Formats: sequence, structure tokens, C-alpha cells
Amino acid sequence: MIGVLALQGDFKEHITSVRSHGYPACEVRTISELKACDALILPGGESTTIAKLLLSSGLDKGIIEFMNLQKKPVWGTCAGAILLAENVLSPTPLDTGLSLLNITVERNAYGRQTESCHAKIQIEKNTTDVFFIRAPKIVECGKSVEVLAEYQGSPVMVRSGRVLASTFHSEVYGENKVLEIFIKMMKKS
Repeated sequence: MIGVLALQGDFKEHITSVRSHGYPACEVRTISELKACDALILPGGESTTIAKLLLSSGLDKGIIEFMNLQKKPVWGTCAGAILLAENVLSPTPLDTGLSLLNITVERNAYGRQTESCHAKIQIEKNTTDVFFIRAPKIVECGKSVEVLAEYQGSPVMVRSGRVLASTFHSEVYGENKVLEIFIKMMKKS
């Protein structure tokens, strides 16, 4: 079962994408729902709002335990990538994230909502359609972080151990190469 954090953001799109790939998916709003999952997706949305809801629900500690102690994979898209990052830069730093991935991100680095764009990027030698919607930019990666895709010379998809992060949205397209990579990670866990 792939869980999708359903506190705020585009969790429904992820659920639809997971199910269209033939896997069961569920909305995660509580620790008990999280414990029933084999993997977790942190969707795009508003990172400050999601961070506050994680803290107030106790899911912040639950997700850290899910990943570190239970050894289950986590994938963050857009705001989810911000939540996973160890360091978050301006315009507004985020000090209540999960700090599960040794990256530094800059929030809204590709511009405001009106500057959101569609792009084609290369992932595992395949051209993949993605959207950048008020997307963060990965400005620094730790030594253990593998860059899986770039856009305009900057990393936009990275992995370290059981943590995957993408700064774009791929869940709105039928073919979702990033989800396929995440499912492989889940099967290895």
C-alpha cells in the first residue's frame, strides 16, 4: 500500500496516479494510517501549512520513524521536497521540516504561480513531461545524494537511500516515470 499524505495539497492526483499504475493507495492523515503503508508520498502544496499540520498531528515524528526505523521509502514532490530538505533558503526559511535529505532548497525559485511551466526532462534516458508550479530549486546536494534529473542546469530530482525528491509535478501525466522509480524503491525495501 502506498500512502499519500493528505493534509493539504495535490494528494488526490497522486492517489489517482498510483492506482492507475495498478497499486493500492490510501490517504494518510494519522499515525495509524501511516503504519499501514509500505511507502509514503509527500505531495505538492503549501510547505509551511503542511509543516505546521505535520507538527500538530505528530506525523512529523511518525514519518521520521517510518523512514529511519521501519526502513520504508518516502518521496516528496515540490512542497514535499521542501519538507524533506535539511536546509531551506529564502524567501521564507522553513524551520519545521523533516530534515531527511541532505539537500538545500530555495522555495519558489522558478517564480510565482503565473510563471509556472511545463517542461520535458530526461529521467533514466527517457523524456518525461513535468510541471514546475511555484517550484523549489535544489541549490546544493550532500555527497550521498544522487542527482537523477536536471532542468536548466540544476538538480530537480534526487535520491539518497530510501528518500526520493522531485521539485516538479509528474503526477498529472498518465505515464509517471518518477512513480515507477519510487515503486522500484518500495519493492527493494
